Amino acid sequence: MHQLLTDRQTSPRCGPDFGLVLLADEMDDRRVRDGTLGCPNCRDAFPIRDGFADVRAPPRGELPAGRATIPADGSEEEAVRLQALLDIRRGPGTVVLVGGPAGLASLLADSVDELQVVAVDPAARMWRDHPGVSRMTGFPGLPFFSRTMRGAVVDGAMGGDVVREGARVVAPGARVVVVNAPSDAEEILADGGLSVLVAESETVVATRG
Repeated sequence: MHQLLTDRQTSPRCGPDFGLVLLADEMDDRRVRDGTLGCPNCRDAFPIRDGFADVRAPPRGELPAGRATIPADGSEEEAVRLQALLDIRRGPGTVVLVGGPAGLASLLADSVDELQVVAVDPAARMWRDHPGVSRMTGFPGLPFFSRTMRGAVVDGAMGGDVVREGARVVAPGARVVVVNAPSDAEEILADGGLSVLVAESETVVATRG
């Protein structure tokens, strides 16, 4: 996980107004291999092991299987499509991919110079590290400050809450892409202050003006 990402992370227990503090035990080229993210408010701690951060509120228990998979043949085309929908041509910036789309994190990071991509899915725990990708899981919600991400791609099959969180974390001028969009995705995004640009084939794209 990239060290600079910790400046944007928040406590899943206390909410998006409470940031986390990093205690790094092992670093490699500005990436945290092992360490702990701590909340100064509730004093809870969230582990980083082998570059994967478990930012879930207690009781944590075992990690579920997750929805993302390693990219297969043809995934490059889907990554290019996501880049176009996000309207990101160059970095710097940070984009978050949640659920199934997280599997495209490394391809998206490779396609845009200086772009950092956050793969949020339990399955990412088993992946190899990639220079442009931070791997993690979080619950409930996305453990990031509001309006700080340059873009978000969320898996609408995970429910309306993940769509709502995607809308919350994107910065002004940034886009949210919802794949497997639920029927109320447009309404949720509008309630979050976003304007819908595209709504077709179970994909909804919206922007924060």
